[in-house]
Amino acid sequence: MKIFDQITMCLQNLSRRKVRTTLTTMGVVVGTCAIVVMISLGVGMQESLEAMLAQMGDLTKIEIYNYSGRGGTGSEVPNLDDSVIEQIAAYDHVEVVTPIVQADWGKIKIRCGDYEYNDSIYGVYPEALEKLGYELSEGKFPTGKEKEIAVLFGENAPYSFNDTKNPDVWFSPYDNEDPPVDIFNDTFTISVGREDEEDKSGKDPEKHDMVITGRLVGDWNKGYETVYGVFLPIDKLYELYKEYDSYNGISSSSSTAFNPRKINYDHAYVKVTDMDYVDEVETKIKDLGYDTYSMETMRKPLQEQVRNTMLLLGGLGGISLLVAAMGITNTMVMSIYERTREIGIMKVLGCVIGDIRTIFLMEAGLIGFGGGVIGVMLSFIISAVLNILGGGGSVGGMMGGGYYDGSGMATQLSVIPPWLVALALVFSTLIGLISGFSPANRAVKISALEAIKHE
Repeated sequence: MKIFDQITMCLQNLSRRKVRTTLTTMGVVVGTCAIVVMISLGVGMQESLEAMLAQMGDLTKIEIYNYSGRGGTGSEVPNLDDSVIEQIAAYDHVEVVTPIVQADWGKIKIRCGDYEYNDSIYGVYPEALEKLGYELSEGKFPTGKEKEIAVLFGENAPYSFNDTKNPDVWFSPYDNEDPPVDIFNDTFTISVGREDEEDKSGKDPEKHDMVITGRLVGDWNKGYETVYGVFLPIDKLYELYKEYDSYNGISSSSSTAFNPRKINYDHAYVKVTDMDYVDEVETKIKDLGYDTYSMETMRKPLQEQVRNTMLLLGGLGGISLLVAAMGITNTMVMSIYERTREIGIMKVLGCVIGDIRTIFLMEAGLIGFGGGVIGVMLSFIISAVLNILGGGGSVGGMMGGGYYDGSGMATQLSVIPPWLVALALVFSTLIGLISGFSPANRAVKISALEAIKHE
């Protein structure tokens, strides 16, 4: 029997009993719709979780803390120097690593005429800034190959310049006023400070030319430094440190103290390629003895909670589909009793046993698939209604009101991704095939002679 003939016979048999077929299909529709809607609520919670955590910080960023070269257990650990930084950078799924050193207050001075910068200065690997997810509002990232000392400003760093002749005058970005300096047109210098600010007996320190390559988009979730900080290459920072000691007559405790390759950093940033690998990379870093922090410490328990909720919701929907499976089985069994004579005639005419089984399985599978399609379509309608009635579902609201960033950001209450649609259709079709398997086997075992005699 050709496949086209089998399909035609299947459709004719289902259309002959429209009411029974419709009621059985409706059972699959309800079951499929219940599963899709329930899981879509779990997916919506998952996306709300990710959105909430993303608002709180970079999900792929790990911070390393090296407390005086000792791990959290008190055991000695290697110095967090450039060799260890390179070792961590070689780990799988690590995109970039950079130490970050905040300059000691007063050691480095950035000036523009009579104005002096009065906020935090950070030393980093300049090539890591873009990969860490920092964004520019203007200009470009430093490369570390500039002839002058290349500096990158935080968004509001220009407002942190004070007039040395009027130190009580402060500038604010929130007062709708321009900053006191123009970072791209004014001339800036960088130099070291005096250990004793009151001592003016010595000559002034050498002023170095500097170039401001760009200005960052301020993002409190990425750190204070993106808003009011200033970045410069870490090797330049330590060169200025060495100059500071020389200028102030301070003897270094070690001849290698200012070699960046030998520095024992106390803080570093690691950027992982994907948040799914954060836990793996963080575990390796902890094994070296360092303390770490990442959003994974919050994400894992919350994600586990959401996953359990999704399983519970999916299980509740699955009960409806199980009931629908019983309905399909009942429909197919009744169909066999009513079509016993027809089965006998097909056998007498030489119809292959496998073709008879295929017809019954096809009918059951079509009921499952058809119900799945209608169920998915109905699920999209219900999902849209839930999202409208739920007002999008705020991030804080979905997660118990524990977090709200004030931006009015909202995520959808119900989310139906493509994989859920495909899964629902495959599952509903399989339910139909499995439910029809036993009745189909019973059909092919009926004796041809007894079937023909059946009324």
